[in-house]
Amino acid sequence: MEQTTVHTTVARLWAGEILPSLSGLVEIPALSQVFDPEWAANGHLAAAVEHVRGWIAARDLPGATLDVVSVEGRSPVLLVDVPATPGAEDRGTVLLYGHLDKQPPVGGWSAGLDPWTPVIRDGRLYGRGCADDGYAGYAATAALEAVRAAGGQHARSVILLETGEESGSPDLPVYLERFERRLGRVSFVICLDAGGNDYERLWLTTSLRGLVQVHATVRVLGSALHSGLASGIVPSSFRILRRLLERIEDTETGQIKLPELNVDVPANRRAEAAAAAEAAPGANRSAFPLVEGMRPVVEDELELLLNSCWRPTLSVIGAAGFPAPKDAGNVLREATTLALSFRLPPTADSAAALNAVEKALTTDVPYSAQVTLSGIEHAGGWNAPDAAPWLSSALDKVSDTVFGAPAGSLGLGGSIPFMGLLARKYPEAQFLVTGALGPDSNAHVPDEWLHLAQAQRVTEAVAHILDAHARG
Repeated sequence: MEQTTVHTTVARLWAGEILPSLSGLVEIPALSQVFDPEWAANGHLAAAVEHVRGWIAARDLPGATLDVVSVEGRSPVLLVDVPATPGAEDRGTVLLYGHLDKQPPVGGWSAGLDPWTPVIRDGRLYGRGCADDGYAGYAATAALEAVRAAGGQHARSVILLETGEESGSPDLPVYLERFERRLGRVSFVICLDAGGNDYERLWLTTSLRGLVQVHATVRVLGSALHSGLASGIVPSSFRILRRLLERIEDTETGQIKLPELNVDVPANRRAEAAAAAEAAPGANRSAFPLVEGMRPVVEDELELLLNSCWRPTLSVIGAAGFPAPKDAGNVLREATTLALSFRLPPTADSAAALNAVEKALTTDVPYSAQVTLSGIEHAGGWNAPDAAPWLSSALDKVSDTVFGAPAGSLGLGGSIPFMGLLARKYPEAQFLVTGALGPDSNAHVPDEWLHLAQAQRVTEAVAHILDAHARG
């Protein structure tokens, strides 16, 4: 397939077509369901779907059909079905995945920036959801257009854009079941909800961590009491919860003690992490705004990478039962609730991990305090299959012609529940999980931004890889 035409087509689309529409998508406060219980009435998720649907409908994709599918009580899905080019009809279905729902806006954006106001500055598009990953549907569509413009081939391609990924994709299994016959034999999955350690090369995500989430409440009293009277007689609910957590996490090292949450790191993934650390030295250190004098968990960069993608971790992501410090009287509180987020190694059994966490938190509770668990969630991770020869060859080609640097591979510390679900449903499929996110793209936090040049290069790479898949 002719490279110059691919490049010029993608560049033209990003500059003149994608950027204006993607900027409009930033303006839609399409919070994921878990962050907006009134999402159906508010209509922002539907508005995001319609915004992107309208843009794709105007593209040059002969024979394409677009469907907005909405099951009662579940967030909508946009499905774009593009027929294969002549000669590639027997190559199965390529499923190109992205999502349109967003994380909350979060305070603390820099001067001149706002989550719902698109700002282009120094080759970056700022705004909530632009990088994670509102651009994905645009990039997938542009890649298909570029293939056709350059005389290439692609198999039947289905773009699936959901609106629940930031809530753990709770509705996606229902939709996949509904689409099973329609999708047919999925032979290749492309996910653009990832990224890498720099903007110099194409980064491949080869694994994703699973997760367990629990809200743990320890209750010691029917109502709060004067701390001067009760302390020393009634134990602190926070101290009890702290003791329970010590069963799970080593407070000195952060290592998780429960065997059900740990796995042996595969040799190939350890080698990939070592290569990634060498390719982008210091990336893990520079990506995070540590306060002055603060050190990471360990100094060794390989260990940092393995910690972030193949080892379990615990983060306390929320709390209840505490007044603000300025409002805190001398009171022994009746209860403490902590929201616990565990990241699991890609191959860990999330159900077994959840069971182990529940057992640790509720068995032989100190002082026989009451423990209740709520907000329970678990999802498995994903470990990529070995790349087929055609995919390995295509990756080498785009690394040279599009990026001018070898591709990098590494695990991603976050979770994309869809990948594990697809791997189980389509065990023979090949996977390309990549994207334009970098270590400093600020997904989920203030000042989220999309590296526009990297997004364009990723789009070009996807076009070439689609052609390689069609040719086998």
